[in-house]
Amino acid sequence: MQITSPSFKENSRGALADAQLQRALGNVRAGFIDKRRKAIEALPEFDALRDSARDIKNHVLENLDLYLEAYEKQVIAAGGHVHWAETAEDARRIVLEICRNAKAKTVTKGKSMITEEIGLNDFLEENDIRPVETDLGEYIIQLRGEHPSHIIAPAVHLNRDQVESDFRRVHTHLPAARDLTEPETLLSEAREVLRKEYFAADVGITGANFLVAETGSSIIVTNEGNGDLTQILPRVHVAMASIEKIVPTLEDAAQILRVLARSATGQDMSVYTTVSTGPRRPGDPDGPEEYHVVLLDNGRSSMLGTEFQDMLRCIRCGACMNHCPVYHAVGGHAYGWVYPGPMGAVLTPSLIGVEKGGHLPNASTFCGRCESVCPMKIPLPKMMRHWREREFERGLNPAVPRYGLKFWAWFAKRPTLYRLASSIGVPALSALGGAKRRFRSLPLAGGWTKYRDLPAPESRTFMQQWKQREALKQEATR
Repeated sequence: MQITSPSFKENSRGALADAQLQRALGNVRAGFIDKRRKAIEALPEFDALRDSARDIKNHVLENLDLYLEAYEKQVIAAGGHVHWAETAEDARRIVLEICRNAKAKTVTKGKSMITEEIGLNDFLEENDIRPVETDLGEYIIQLRGEHPSHIIAPAVHLNRDQVESDFRRVHTHLPAARDLTEPETLLSEAREVLRKEYFAADVGITGANFLVAETGSSIIVTNEGNGDLTQILPRVHVAMASIEKIVPTLEDAAQILRVLARSATGQDMSVYTTVSTGPRRPGDPDGPEEYHVVLLDNGRSSMLGTEFQDMLRCIRCGACMNHCPVYHAVGGHAYGWVYPGPMGAVLTPSLIGVEKGGHLPNASTFCGRCESVCPMKIPLPKMMRHWREREFERGLNPAVPRYGLKFWAWFAKRPTLYRLASSIGVPALSALGGAKRRFRSLPLAGGWTKYRDLPAPESRTFMQQWKQREALKQEATR
Protein backbone atom coordinates (compact mmCIF):
# COMPACT_ATOMS: atom_id res chain seq x y z
CA MET A 1 0.00 0.00 0.00
CA GLN A 2 1.38 3.41 -0.94
CA ILE A 3 2.34 5.46 2.09
CA THR A 4 0.56 8.84 2.15
CA SER A 5 0.63 9.64 5.88
CA PRO A 6 2.67 12.85 5.35
CA SER A 7 -0.47 14.15 3.60
CA PHE A 8 -2.63 13.72 6.70
CA LYS A 9 -3.68 17.38 6.81
CA GLU A 10 -4.62 17.40 3.14
CA ASN A 11 -6.40 14.04 3.49
CA SER A 12 -8.30 15.35 6.51
CA ARG A 13 -9.52 18.45 4.70
CA GLY A 14 -10.96 16.26 1.97
CA ALA A 15 -12.57 13.95 4.53
CA LEU A 16 -14.19 16.81 6.43
CA ALA A 17 -15.68 18.15 3.19
CA ASP A 18 -17.01 14.74 2.10
CA ALA A 19 -20.71 14.73 3.09
CA GLN A 20 -21.15 11.04 2.25
CA LEU A 21 -18.17 10.06 4.39
CA GLN A 22 -19.40 12.14 7.30
CA ARG A 23 -22.77 10.41 7.10
CA ALA A 24 -21.12 6.98 7.05
CA LEU A 25 -18.85 7.79 10.01
CA GLY A 26 -21.95 8.31 12.11
CA ASN A 27 -22.31 4.52 12.07
CA VAL A 28 -19.07 4.19 14.04
CA ARG A 29 -20.35 6.37 16.84
CA ALA A 30 -23.82 4.81 16.87
CA GLY A 31 -22.75 1.19 16.44
CA PHE A 32 -19.56 0.27 18.24
CA ILE A 33 -19.54 2.49 21.33
CA ASP A 34 -22.94 1.63 22.80
CA LYS A 35 -22.55 -2.08 22.07
CA ARG A 36 -19.17 -2.20 23.82
CA ARG A 37 -20.54 -0.39 26.86
CA LYS A 38 -23.48 -2.79 27.23
CA ALA A 39 -21.27 -5.87 26.80
CA ILE A 40 -18.84 -4.69 29.46
CA GLU A 41 -21.55 -3.71 31.92
CA ALA A 42 -22.77 -7.31 31.72
CA LEU A 43 -19.33 -8.66 32.70
CA PRO A 44 -18.29 -7.45 36.18
CA GLU A 45 -14.83 -9.02 35.91
CA PHE A 46 -13.96 -7.20 32.68
CA ASP A 47 -11.27 -4.97 34.23
CA ALA A 48 -9.70 -7.98 35.95
CA LEU A 49 -9.63 -9.75 32.58
CA ARG A 50 -7.91 -6.71 31.06
CA ASP A 51 -5.21 -6.87 33.72
CA SER A 52 -4.73 -10.58 33.10
CA ALA A 53 -4.61 -10.14 29.31
CA ARG A 54 -2.03 -7.38 29.67
CA ASP A 55 0.13 -9.53 31.94
CA ILE A 56 -0.03 -12.49 29.53
CA LYS A 57 1.20 -10.37 26.63
CA ASN A 58 3.87 -8.67 28.72
CA HIS A 59 5.21 -12.07 29.71
CA VAL A 60 5.28 -13.19 26.08
CA LEU A 61 7.10 -10.06 24.92
CA GLU A 62 9.75 -10.54 27.61
CA ASN A 63 10.30 -14.12 26.38
CA LEU A 64 9.31 -13.79 22.73
CA ASP A 65 12.26 -15.70 21.29
CA LEU A 66 11.54 -18.75 23.44
CA TYR A 67 7.84 -18.82 22.58
CA LEU A 68 8.48 -18.39 18.86
CA GLU A 69 10.89 -21.34 18.90
CA ALA A 70 8.38 -23.44 20.84
CA TYR A 71 5.63 -22.51 18.38
CA GLU A 72 7.75 -23.44 15.37
CA LYS A 73 8.58 -26.81 16.92
CA GLN A 74 4.90 -27.63 17.46
CA VAL A 75 3.86 -26.54 13.94
CA ILE A 76 6.49 -28.81 12.41
CA ALA A 77 5.45 -31.68 14.70
CA ALA A 78 1.88 -31.28 13.42
CA GLY A 79 3.06 -31.54 9.80
CA GLY A 80 3.14 -27.83 8.97
CA HIS A 81 5.84 -25.46 7.74
CA VAL A 82 7.07 -22.23 9.32
CA HIS A 83 8.60 -19.43 7.21
CA TRP A 84 10.43 -16.50 8.79
CA ALA A 85 10.04 -13.15 7.03
CA GLU A 86 12.20 -10.28 8.27
CA THR A 87 10.73 -7.77 5.82
CA ALA A 88 7.61 -7.25 3.72
CA GLU A 89 9.61 -8.22 0.64
CA ASP A 90 10.59 -11.51 2.28
CA ALA A 91 6.95 -12.27 3.14
CA ARG A 92 5.72 -11.56 -0.40
CA ARG A 93 8.46 -13.75 -1.88
CA ILE A 94 7.60 -16.64 0.46
CA VAL A 95 3.89 -16.49 -0.36
CA LEU A 96 4.61 -16.32 -4.10
CA GLU A 97 6.85 -19.38 -3.88
CA ILE A 98 4.14 -21.32 -2.03
CA CYS A 99 1.55 -20.31 -4.64
CA ARG A 100 3.80 -21.25 -7.55
CA ASN A 101 4.61 -24.62 -6.03
CA ALA A 102 0.86 -25.21 -5.78
CA LYS A 103 0.42 -23.98 -9.38
CA ALA A 104 -2.15 -21.55 -8.05
CA LYS A 105 -4.06 -19.23 -10.35
CA THR A 106 -6.68 -18.12 -7.82
CA VAL A 107 -6.15 -17.40 -4.13
CA THR A 108 -8.93 -16.78 -1.63
CA LYS A 109 -8.16 -14.53 1.32
CA GLY A 110 -9.65 -14.01 4.74
CA LYS A 111 -9.39 -10.57 6.32
CA SER A 112 -5.78 -9.86 7.22
CA MET A 113 -4.16 -6.53 8.07
CA ILE A 114 -0.75 -8.16 7.63
CA THR A 115 -1.44 -8.80 3.93
CA GLU A 116 -2.47 -5.15 3.64
CA GLU A 117 0.76 -4.13 5.37
CA ILE A 118 2.92 -5.99 2.85
CA GLY A 119 0.79 -5.08 -0.20
CA LEU A 120 0.17 -8.74 -1.03
CA ASN A 121 -2.82 -8.38 -3.37
CA ASP A 122 -1.10 -6.08 -5.83
CA PHE A 123 2.01 -8.25 -5.72
CA LEU A 124 0.08 -11.43 -6.52
CA GLU A 125 -1.74 -9.75 -9.40
CA GLU A 126 1.59 -8.57 -10.82
CA ASN A 127 2.62 -12.24 -10.84
CA ASP A 128 -0.55 -13.47 -12.62
CA ILE A 129 -2.25 -14.82 -9.49
CA ARG A 130 -5.77 -13.57 -8.79
CA PRO A 131 -6.51 -12.81 -5.12
CA VAL A 132 -10.16 -12.81 -4.03
CA GLU A 133 -11.13 -11.22 -0.71
CA THR A 134 -13.85 -13.25 1.00
CA ASP A 135 -14.68 -11.04 3.98
CA LEU A 136 -17.70 -8.98 2.88
CA GLY A 137 -16.15 -5.63 3.77
CA GLU A 138 -12.83 -6.53 2.17
CA TYR A 139 -14.62 -7.84 -0.92
CA ILE A 140 -16.49 -4.54 -1.30
CA ILE A 141 -13.38 -2.39 -1.06
CA GLN A 142 -11.50 -4.74 -3.41
CA LEU A 143 -14.18 -4.06 -6.03
CA ARG A 144 -13.59 -0.34 -5.49
CA GLY A 145 -9.79 -0.55 -5.58
CA GLU A 146 -9.57 0.86 -2.05
CA HIS A 147 -7.92 -0.11 1.20
CA PRO A 148 -9.59 -0.70 4.59
CA SER A 149 -10.63 2.40 6.50
CA HIS A 150 -11.02 0.44 9.75
CA ILE A 151 -9.19 -2.65 10.98
CA ILE A 152 -12.33 -4.65 11.83
CA ALA A 153 -14.90 -2.93 9.56
CA PRO A 154 -13.02 -2.30 6.30
CA ALA A 155 -15.97 -0.67 4.48
CA VAL A 156 -17.39 1.38 7.34
CA HIS A 157 -16.77 4.54 5.28
CA LEU A 158 -19.34 3.47 2.68
CA ASN A 159 -23.12 3.62 2.51
CA ARG A 160 -25.55 1.02 1.18
CA ASP A 161 -26.25 2.88 -2.06
CA GLN A 162 -22.53 2.93 -2.89
CA VAL A 163 -22.27 -0.81 -2.35
CA GLU A 164 -25.30 -1.41 -4.55
CA SER A 165 -23.75 0.70 -7.30
CA ASP A 166 -20.51 -1.30 -7.16
CA PHE A 167 -22.32 -4.65 -7.22
CA ARG A 168 -24.31 -3.60 -10.30
CA ARG A 169 -21.12 -2.36 -11.97
CA VAL A 170 -19.16 -5.58 -11.37
CA HIS A 171 -21.77 -8.36 -11.21
CA THR A 172 -22.90 -7.89 -14.79
CA HIS A 173 -23.77 -11.59 -15.18
CA LEU A 174 -26.74 -11.16 -12.83
CA PRO A 175 -30.16 -9.76 -13.89
CA ALA A 176 -30.14 -5.98 -14.14
CA ALA A 177 -33.64 -5.73 -12.66
CA ARG A 178 -32.76 -7.56 -9.42
CA ASP A 179 -33.71 -5.90 -6.14
CA LEU A 180 -30.72 -4.73 -4.07
CA THR A 181 -32.49 -2.25 -1.83
CA GLU A 182 -31.92 -4.14 1.42
CA PRO A 183 -28.63 -5.05 3.13
CA GLU A 184 -29.75 -8.70 3.20
CA THR A 185 -30.02 -8.81 -0.60
CA LEU A 186 -26.52 -7.37 -0.95
CA LEU A 187 -25.19 -10.01 1.45
CA SER A 188 -26.92 -12.81 -0.42
CA GLU A 189 -25.51 -11.64 -3.73
CA ALA A 190 -21.97 -11.47 -2.37
CA ARG A 191 -22.36 -14.95 -0.89
CA GLU A 192 -23.57 -16.30 -4.24
CA VAL A 193 -20.69 -14.73 -6.18
CA LEU A 194 -18.02 -15.80 -3.71
CA ARG A 195 -19.21 -19.37 -3.26
CA LYS A 196 -17.66 -20.60 -6.51
CA GLU A 197 -14.38 -18.84 -5.69
CA TYR A 198 -13.83 -21.02 -2.64
CA PHE A 199 -13.91 -24.14 -4.79
CA ALA A 200 -11.76 -22.63 -7.55
CA ALA A 201 -8.97 -21.50 -5.26
CA ASP A 202 -5.77 -23.52 -5.03
CA VAL A 203 -4.45 -21.59 -2.01
CA GLY A 204 -6.29 -19.99 0.91
CA ILE A 205 -4.61 -17.20 2.89
CA THR A 206 -5.78 -16.06 6.31
CA GLY A 207 -4.42 -13.92 9.07
CA ALA A 208 -4.20 -15.07 12.67
CA ASN A 209 -5.52 -13.40 15.79
CA PHE A 210 -3.40 -15.69 17.95
CA LEU A 211 -0.61 -18.22 17.53
CA VAL A 212 -0.48 -20.81 20.33
CA ALA A 213 3.00 -21.92 21.36
CA GLU A 214 1.65 -24.90 23.32
CA THR A 215 0.01 -26.59 20.31
CA GLY A 216 1.36 -24.87 17.18
CA SER A 217 -2.19 -23.70 16.39
CA SER A 218 -3.39 -20.54 14.67
CA ILE A 219 -6.68 -18.96 15.76
CA ILE A 220 -8.93 -16.69 13.73
CA VAL A 221 -12.15 -14.97 14.78
CA THR A 222 -14.80 -13.99 12.22
CA ASN A 223 -18.51 -13.26 12.05
CA GLU A 224 -19.07 -14.59 8.54
CA GLY A 225 -17.48 -18.04 8.37
CA ASN A 226 -15.46 -17.00 5.32
CA GLY A 227 -12.23 -17.68 7.17
CA ASP A 228 -13.20 -21.32 7.70
CA LEU A 229 -13.98 -21.87 4.01
CA THR A 230 -10.79 -20.06 3.02
CA GLN A 231 -8.56 -22.37 5.03
CA ILE A 232 -10.46 -25.66 4.68
CA LEU A 233 -11.39 -25.92 0.99
CA PRO A 234 -8.14 -25.09 -0.91
CA ARG A 235 -5.33 -27.63 -1.07
CA VAL A 236 -2.93 -25.23 0.65
CA HIS A 237 -3.57 -23.00 3.68
CA VAL A 238 -1.21 -20.11 4.44
CA ALA A 239 -1.59 -18.36 7.81
CA MET A 240 0.15 -14.99 7.96
CA ALA A 241 0.87 -13.31 11.28
CA SER A 242 3.29 -10.91 12.87
CA ILE A 243 5.63 -12.27 15.51
CA GLU A 244 3.89 -10.67 18.50
CA LYS A 245 0.67 -12.70 17.96
CA ILE A 246 2.10 -15.54 20.09
CA VAL A 247 0.37 -16.63 23.32
CA PRO A 248 1.70 -19.43 25.53
CA THR A 249 -1.35 -21.71 25.82
CA LEU A 250 -4.89 -22.27 24.57
CA GLU A 251 -6.12 -21.18 28.00
CA ASP A 252 -4.29 -17.87 27.59
CA ALA A 253 -5.87 -17.40 24.18
CA ALA A 254 -9.32 -18.11 25.61
CA GLN A 255 -8.77 -15.51 28.33
CA ILE A 256 -7.84 -12.78 25.83
CA LEU A 257 -10.74 -13.78 23.58
CA ARG A 258 -13.10 -12.75 26.39
CA VAL A 259 -12.00 -9.13 26.06
CA LEU A 260 -11.46 -9.11 22.28
CA ALA A 261 -14.99 -9.36 20.89
CA ARG A 262 -16.50 -7.26 23.68
CA SER A 263 -14.05 -4.47 22.93
CA ALA A 264 -14.39 -4.76 19.15
CA THR A 265 -18.06 -5.29 18.37
CA GLY A 266 -19.81 -5.60 21.72
CA GLN A 267 -20.30 -9.36 21.30
CA ASP A 268 -19.59 -11.84 24.05
CA MET A 269 -17.70 -13.87 21.44
CA SER A 270 -17.35 -13.66 17.68
CA VAL A 271 -19.67 -15.98 15.74
CA TYR A 272 -16.75 -18.15 14.61
CA THR A 273 -13.58 -18.87 16.60
CA THR A 274 -11.54 -21.32 14.55
CA VAL A 275 -8.45 -23.19 15.72
CA SER A 276 -6.20 -24.73 13.02
CA THR A 277 -3.35 -27.10 13.76
CA GLY A 278 -1.38 -28.44 10.82
CA PRO A 279 -2.68 -29.94 7.56
CA ARG A 280 -5.37 -32.58 7.14
CA ARG A 281 -4.54 -35.82 8.91
CA PRO A 282 -5.53 -39.35 7.86
CA GLY A 283 -9.20 -39.78 8.63
CA ASP A 284 -10.01 -36.05 8.61
CA PRO A 285 -13.06 -35.34 6.41
CA ASP A 286 -11.65 -32.06 5.11
CA GLY A 287 -8.81 -29.59 5.45
CA PRO A 288 -5.76 -28.53 3.44
CA GLU A 289 -3.06 -30.88 2.24
CA GLU A 290 -0.39 -28.33 3.16
CA TYR A 291 -0.26 -25.90 6.09
CA HIS A 292 2.17 -22.96 6.07
CA VAL A 293 2.73 -20.20 8.60
CA VAL A 294 4.51 -17.00 7.55
CA LEU A 295 5.85 -15.10 10.55
CA LEU A 296 6.51 -11.43 9.78
CA ASP A 297 8.83 -9.13 11.70
CA ASN A 298 8.91 -6.00 9.51
CA GLY A 299 10.29 -3.75 12.25
CA ARG A 300 8.56 -5.22 15.30
CA SER A 301 11.65 -6.72 16.90
CA SER A 302 13.20 -3.24 16.93
CA MET A 303 10.33 -2.10 19.18
CA LEU A 304 11.26 -4.62 21.88
CA GLY A 305 13.00 -3.05 24.84
CA THR A 306 11.95 0.47 23.83
CA GLU A 307 9.25 2.86 25.03
CA PHE A 308 7.09 1.46 22.22
CA GLN A 309 7.16 -2.20 23.29
CA ASP A 310 3.70 -1.92 24.88
CA MET A 311 2.25 -1.35 21.41
CA LEU A 312 3.03 -4.99 20.63
CA ARG A 313 0.29 -6.01 23.06
CA CYS A 314 -2.32 -4.77 20.56
CA ILE A 315 -4.91 -7.42 19.59
CA ARG A 316 -6.41 -5.34 16.72
CA CYS A 317 -9.86 -4.90 18.27
CA GLY A 318 -10.34 -1.36 16.95
CA ALA A 319 -11.74 -0.01 20.24
CA CYS A 320 -9.30 2.92 20.24
CA MET A 321 -10.47 4.22 16.88
CA ASN A 322 -14.12 3.49 17.67
CA HIS A 323 -13.85 6.00 20.54
CA CYS A 324 -11.42 8.49 18.98
CA PRO A 325 -12.90 11.93 18.16
CA VAL A 326 -10.27 12.47 15.45
CA TYR A 327 -11.12 9.19 13.72
CA HIS A 328 -14.82 10.06 14.00
CA ALA A 329 -14.13 13.31 12.16
CA VAL A 330 -11.91 12.14 9.28
CA GLY A 331 -12.15 8.32 9.02
CA GLY A 332 -9.37 5.85 8.40
CA HIS A 333 -8.13 6.73 4.92
CA ALA A 334 -6.90 10.14 6.11
CA TYR A 335 -4.16 8.39 8.09
CA GLY A 336 -2.54 7.39 4.83
CA TRP A 337 -1.40 3.84 5.58
CA VAL A 338 -2.68 0.49 6.82
CA TYR A 339 -3.33 1.26 10.48
CA PRO A 340 -5.59 4.23 11.34
CA GLY A 341 -6.67 5.81 14.60
CA PRO A 342 -4.65 6.02 17.82
CA MET A 343 -3.07 2.56 17.41
CA GLY A 344 -1.96 3.56 13.91
CA ALA A 345 -0.57 6.84 15.21
CA VAL A 346 1.83 4.78 17.34
CA LEU A 347 2.41 1.70 15.19
CA THR A 348 2.87 3.40 11.81
CA PRO A 349 5.94 5.49 12.78
CA SER A 350 7.36 2.37 14.44
CA LEU A 351 7.12 0.38 11.21
CA ILE A 352 7.79 2.95 8.46
CA GLY A 353 9.80 5.53 10.41
CA VAL A 354 9.03 8.87 12.00
CA GLU A 355 10.09 10.61 8.80
CA LYS A 356 7.11 9.12 6.96
CA GLY A 357 4.67 8.61 9.83
CA GLY A 358 5.58 11.41 12.22
CA HIS A 359 2.49 13.44 11.35
CA LEU A 360 0.15 10.86 12.85
CA PRO A 361 1.01 11.23 16.57
CA ASN A 362 -0.06 14.86 16.18
CA ALA A 363 -3.54 13.73 15.09
CA SER A 364 -4.73 13.43 18.66
CA THR A 365 -6.59 15.54 21.21
CA PHE A 366 -4.90 13.54 24.01
CA CYS A 367 -8.33 13.06 25.57
CA GLY A 368 -7.22 9.61 26.74
CA ARG A 369 -10.32 7.73 25.58
CA CYS A 370 -8.19 5.31 23.54
CA GLU A 371 -6.20 4.17 26.56
CA SER A 372 -9.29 3.98 28.77
CA VAL A 373 -11.07 1.54 26.41
CA CYS A 374 -8.07 -0.51 25.25
CA PRO A 375 -8.54 -4.12 26.44
CA MET A 376 -4.77 -4.50 26.72
CA LYS A 377 -4.32 -1.21 28.63
CA ILE A 378 -1.82 0.16 26.09
CA PRO A 379 -0.69 3.70 27.06
CA LEU A 380 -1.32 5.14 23.59
CA PRO A 381 -1.21 8.87 24.51
CA LYS A 382 2.13 8.43 26.29
CA MET A 383 3.64 6.73 23.24
CA MET A 384 2.26 9.42 20.92
CA ARG A 385 4.04 11.97 23.08
CA HIS A 386 7.26 9.97 22.71
CA TRP A 387 6.88 10.14 18.91
CA ARG A 388 6.25 13.88 19.11
CA GLU A 389 9.51 14.19 21.03
CA ARG A 390 11.34 12.18 18.36
CA GLU A 391 9.84 14.35 15.64
CA PHE A 392 10.90 17.53 17.45
CA GLU A 393 14.42 16.24 18.11
CA ARG A 394 14.91 15.56 14.40
CA GLY A 395 13.46 18.87 13.31
CA LEU A 396 10.68 17.22 11.34
CA ASN A 397 7.76 19.26 12.65
CA PRO A 398 6.87 22.70 11.19
CA ALA A 399 9.17 25.61 11.92
CA VAL A 400 6.63 27.83 13.70
CA PRO A 401 5.80 25.45 16.59
CA ARG A 402 9.42 24.29 16.77
CA TYR A 403 10.81 27.79 17.23
CA GLY A 404 7.82 28.75 19.37
CA LEU A 405 8.65 25.97 21.82
CA LYS A 406 12.30 26.98 21.87
CA PHE A 407 11.28 30.56 22.62
CA TRP A 408 8.99 29.39 25.43
CA ALA A 409 11.75 27.13 26.81
CA TRP A 410 14.16 30.06 26.90
CA PHE A 411 11.69 31.99 29.09
CA ALA A 412 10.81 28.95 31.23
CA LYS A 413 14.47 28.51 32.18
CA ARG A 414 14.50 32.08 33.53
CA PRO A 415 11.76 32.16 36.19
CA THR A 416 12.05 35.82 37.10
CA LEU A 417 11.81 36.97 33.49
CA TYR A 418 9.02 34.43 32.79
CA ARG A 419 6.91 35.73 35.68
CA LEU A 420 7.48 39.33 34.65
CA ALA A 421 6.48 38.64 31.03
CA SER A 422 3.40 36.61 32.04
CA SER A 423 2.31 39.26 34.56
CA ILE A 424 2.21 41.74 31.69
CA GLY A 425 0.97 39.44 28.90
CA VAL A 426 -1.83 37.64 30.74
CA PRO A 427 -3.76 40.78 31.81
CA ALA A 428 -3.30 42.22 28.33
CA LEU A 429 -4.76 39.11 26.67
CA SER A 430 -7.56 39.05 29.23
CA ALA A 431 -8.50 42.62 28.34
CA LEU A 432 -8.35 41.87 24.60
CA GLY A 433 -10.79 38.98 25.14
CA GLY A 434 -13.56 41.51 25.70
CA ALA A 435 -16.95 40.85 27.23
CA LYS A 436 -17.30 37.45 25.53
CA ARG A 437 -13.97 36.31 27.03
CA ARG A 438 -13.07 34.59 23.76
CA PHE A 439 -10.87 35.20 20.71
CA ARG A 440 -12.12 34.69 17.17
CA SER A 441 -8.64 35.39 15.79
CA LEU A 442 -5.23 35.77 17.34
CA PRO A 443 -1.71 36.12 15.88
CA LEU A 444 0.20 32.80 15.75
CA ALA A 445 -2.98 30.93 16.74
CA GLY A 446 -4.76 30.89 13.39
CA GLY A 447 -4.70 27.10 13.20
CA TRP A 448 -6.89 27.01 16.31
CA THR A 449 -9.13 30.04 15.82
CA LYS A 450 -9.89 29.12 12.20
CA TYR A 451 -12.16 26.35 13.47
CA ARG A 452 -12.97 27.27 17.09
CA ASP A 453 -12.86 30.11 19.59
CA LEU A 454 -9.93 30.45 21.97
CA PRO A 455 -10.90 31.23 25.59
CA ALA A 456 -9.28 34.34 27.02
CA PRO A 457 -7.11 33.84 30.13
CA GLU A 458 -7.95 35.14 33.60
CA SER A 459 -6.76 38.64 34.39
CA ARG A 460 -4.12 37.32 36.79
CA THR A 461 -1.53 34.59 36.40
CA PHE A 462 -1.70 31.34 38.35
CA MET A 463 1.16 32.46 40.58
CA GLN A 464 -0.58 35.74 41.33
CA GLN A 465 -3.81 33.95 42.23
CA TRP A 466 -1.95 31.43 44.39
CA LYS A 467 -0.11 34.15 46.30
CA GLN A 468 -3.34 36.02 46.92
CA ARG A 469 -5.04 32.86 48.19
CA GLU A 470 -2.12 32.08 50.52
CA ALA A 471 -2.18 35.63 51.85
CA LEU A 472 -5.92 35.39 52.57
CA LYS A 473 -5.43 32.06 54.36
CA GLN A 474 -2.68 33.48 56.55
CA GLU A 475 -4.77 36.52 57.36
CA ALA A 476 -7.72 34.31 58.29
CA THR A 477 -5.61 32.33 60.81
CA ARG A 478 -4.43 35.42 62.71
